Amino acid sequence: MSRWLRAGLPLLVFLLIAFFLLKGLDRNPREIPSALLNRAAPTGALANLSPLEGFEHPLQFQELSGQVWMLNVWGSWCSGCQIEHPLLNHMAQERLLPIVGLAWKDAPAQSKQWLSRLGNPYATVLMDLQGKAAIEWGVYGAPETFLIDKTNTIRFKHVGPLTAEVIDRQLRPMIERLKQ
Repeated sequence: MSRWLRAGLPLLVFLLIAFFLLKGLDRNPREIPSALLNRAAPTGALANLSPLEGFEHPLQFQELSGQVWMLNVWGSWCSGCQIEHPLLNHMAQERLLPIVGLAWKDAPAQSKQWLSRLGNPYATVLMDLQGKAAIEWGVYGAPETFLIDKTNTIRFKHVGPLTAEVIDRQLRPMIERLKQ
């Protein structure tokens, strides 16, 4: 191997690594791509889950068809879920849209206690004890929130706790647009 090739190869490898590292700085770590975005929501997995006993509301899952609704994946063990919960309660009081809660890998007794203590913003709470529905929805971790339109298409996904800014700048305008 020539002396120039031996000297230039490490420099080339360094420049290649530096390029990919710099390219990565342009990305928002909160924006995790979802293969389900703009595709039909996997509601079959949700329809087969049992509601949290004592906390189900009159809303039946099939009643969501034809309306804009939101799925919020949470757990009583999740610290980020506690951060966003007051915002979900506020959205529920506004009756902006039905919010379905997916209690992910959570004990029913702990879910009930958590909702009794912090309030229940959910039109219905479904228990995903084994995490199978969360897998079908492409959930990375709790909390995650999905916005589903009237045609049962996922239009928005947010990973991590919702903030007032995300709700006001992204969710509300999208909800209003989808309701038209």
